[in-house]
Amino acid sequence: MSIPAKYLRLLHAPNCECSVCWSRIATASPVRCQSTPCDQCRPASYLLVDGRWQVTPRSNCAKHTPPARPPKYWSVVLDTGRPTPYVPIHEPFELVG
Repeated sequence: MSIPAKYLRLLHAPNCECSVCWSRIATASPVRCQSTPCDQCRPASYLLVDGRWQVTPRSNCAKHTPPARPPKYWSVVLDTGRPTPYVPIHEPFELVG
């Protein structure tokens, strides 16, 4: 199926709400990633004092501090052992008629 040439490269209306216009607007203003440090987070710093490096560790604000344990993604509901493959059984039968 070919698209007629008169429909190719048509401009969208200013109030168009199609997926192309929506994605163009959505990608124009990117949202900051949650892991991006904010101005309250402090990066690590290195300072040379008396010929030795003094390291100040980084610190994160409460919002960017990682949790103590990773989230639990999976829990075993019932473990029945090794999986058994499906094997169809073809039993002989007689036609009644």
